[in-house]
Amino acid sequence: MLTESLGPVLVANRGEIARRIIRTVKRLGLRAVAVHSEADAGLPFVREADEAVLIGPAAPAQSYLDTTKVLEAARATGARAVHPGYGFLAENARFAQAVIDAGLVWVGPSPEAIDRMGDKINARNLMEAAGVPVAAGTREPATDLDLALEAARSIGYPVMVKTAGGGGGIGMSVARDESELAKAFEQAARAAARFAAGDAPAGPAILLERYIERARHVEVQILGLPGGKVVALGERDCSVQRRHQKVVEESPSPGLTSELRERMLAAAVRAGEAVGYLGAGTVECLVDADAQDFVFLEMNTRLQVEHPVTELVTGLDLVELQLRVAAGECPEVTTATAGHAIEFRVYAEDPKRFFPGPGTITVWDEPTGDGVRVDSGYAAGDTVTPFYDPLMAKLCVHAPTRTEALERARKAVASFTVEGPKNNLAFCAELLEHREFVKGDYDTGLVARMRGGRPA
Repeated sequence: MLTESLGPVLVANRGEIARRIIRTVKRLGLRAVAVHSEADAGLPFVREADEAVLIGPAAPAQSYLDTTKVLEAARATGARAVHPGYGFLAENARFAQAVIDAGLVWVGPSPEAIDRMGDKINARNLMEAAGVPVAAGTREPATDLDLALEAARSIGYPVMVKTAGGGGGIGMSVARDESELAKAFEQAARAAARFAAGDAPAGPAILLERYIERARHVEVQILGLPGGKVVALGERDCSVQRRHQKVVEESPSPGLTSELRERMLAAAVRAGEAVGYLGAGTVECLVDADAQDFVFLEMNTRLQVEHPVTELVTGLDLVELQLRVAAGECPEVTTATAGHAIEFRVYAEDPKRFFPGPGTITVWDEPTGDGVRVDSGYAAGDTVTPFYDPLMAKLCVHAPTRTEALERARKAVASFTVEGPKNNLAFCAELLEHREFVKGDYDTGLVARMRGGRPA
């Protein structure tokens, strides 16, 4: 039984994703253990867990990123499994191995799979060998500017410059000539030094790839089952971004033909099979909207922030599937989808320039109704601190058609009231009236165009 294999489950995360995981853990009859920093002691996820352990001060390095403290909390509470959520330690292969070495169940793919896909250059080469389309780019890291300039001349401008490690769009930028490449390389090198985390590499590991103009960012949700089978659970369009970070996601993507969709789903399955993937993961791609073709971008070896849109169109609980697969079960999974779902990330940030705007929440009134789902990490009286990502909640809608989903979203956004910290609900409302988004004919440059061409 699941309770004998997994319970209690320690959730090594915070905020809305910890709360969301706890909800499924408790529904399955398992005990949920939360770990938290001093800054998060009063948040809903701490109150809703069956047991909560303080693991350190606000700084992530002294709390949520401290593997020793997390494992000590697991031992002290008798936890038998660890779910990492997303961010923090979710894609840390050494932490995954430490969990396994401690005799606990790791709710995620193998440390080997995490390690192989954590380096974008290694992942790119592995996907190319598996027959997954990749953009023209570097097969070895560009460790200095001269190598980067040589590679760019071979690839052809414009090029996307990014670190081989890390995520969230950090250290990523587009270079259209040699002078821009010099600036982009310096920016990426600084980010790479942070990702090195004390290691002493020969030089920054930088990846260059051909930049696709008018690209859509589309990802495929996969689930690896015991025995080696990998299934694709539809795709999500994540093209509404500021500073290369997602703000809105929807499923299905309004920019794919049925033929392109099938090719992407098949390629994502091959990607998962190539690394022996187990559990929930995401294969991210860039789609050339003009050519109706795609290339591999990266694989996220964890649950995604935007997983609710997949849950809404499939009727599946991805956290439950993660737990069952981790327990050695091979659950029956339907790959059919129905209707249209859209997710809006509600951030504590300025809706014009997107700078963080922490503060104490004085009013928090979530929308309700048919087809409306809110995954929140806060409530009235809670404080959004500057120590962590400013994501407060995810507002999701589901309806039979995209047109109906847009109308449902307009009503939900209008009835979501947050006072205290700055928030981006005004941006969400603006987006829902923007011609490109309403038509479904948009790309990753949409937000920049909305802000007069300024990078956003």
